[in-house]
Amino acid sequence: MHISKGVILHGLHAAAQRWVGWADVVNPHLPQFESPSYARECRRQNKPLVVTYHCDLEMSGGLLNRLAGWGTQQRQTTVLRQANLIVQNSLDYAEHSPWLKPHLGKVREVATPIDWVRATAEEIQAFRVKYNFEPDARILGLAGRVAAEKGYEYLIAALPEVLSVYPQTRVVHAGTWKGVLGEEAYQAKIEAMLEPLGKHWQSLCYLPDEEFRAFFGACDALIFSSLNRTESFGIVQIEAMLQGTPVIASDLPGVRQPVLNTGMGKIVPIRDSDALAKAIIATLDEGKAKLPSAEDYLKRFAKEEVALIYQALFKEVLHS
Repeated sequence: MHISKGVILHGLHAAAQRWVGWADVVNPHLPQFESPSYARECRRQNKPLVVTYHCDLEMSGGLLNRLAGWGTQQRQTTVLRQANLIVQNSLDYAEHSPWLKPHLGKVREVATPIDWVRATAEEIQAFRVKYNFEPDARILGLAGRVAAEKGYEYLIAALPEVLSVYPQTRVVHAGTWKGVLGEEAYQAKIEAMLEPLGKHWQSLCYLPDEEFRAFFGACDALIFSSLNRTESFGIVQIEAMLQGTPVIASDLPGVRQPVLNTGMGKIVPIRDSDALAKAIIATLDEGKAKLPSAEDYLKRFAKEEVALIYQALFKEVLHS
């Protein structure tokens, strides 16, 4: 069953008893409503606990949504206190999170892993042909599900100014477009706002991995206009940068780190359509050819590199 966006797993407590007994180290990923079950079992069975903390919950919408978010967040507090170590995407986010601030001494910054694979020029060109991208089209990418914290309405508001300078601009969305749990009202709002834009907004829905890489390579810029702490980093920024594509990202803790560390893009204030439009135009003016090299930073996100860091953390808690 689910309450708002939260799935309730009735059999999880029994499963936790069995699997915690089997494990040497337990690594739950928060936020998760049932995570105290793992923490209790770890305490009872004297097993170390390494928490991967993805984000704070900052729920929009009605009272039920906000209560569900608040209740789930409250349940994480005992888990965070008990954790031997806490993994987060960035110390920037942890330092600005009211839930992680009391535990900064045991927070470790560890990247979220990606497939470190670059699309070929042939794959990118085939993608452009398949989805009818005109040779002179300027493609602004969006990646991920439709959700209120993504701030798509501010990009929509910025487009008229962008189109006045680059009339062939098209926003292309890759990811779940319809049926996102708890986002039906936001979906309807965005679709109503999009009606005047016609061909300037295109949804590709879900893409397989090889097409997803080509999608990032085909974009002139990735737009990451998120609004609140529910977005802690945005790993699609790294996937875009790996394909040589700049990112225009909101000035949010964690979210701003890829651009700050690579110089590949621009950071804009949240909920500021005018600043977003200006950043898009400036990025399209500059083009992709002038992007700086950011190999050392991007390699931190390769699966093999991340696995080695987790292995070291597990050894640390086992031997302490």
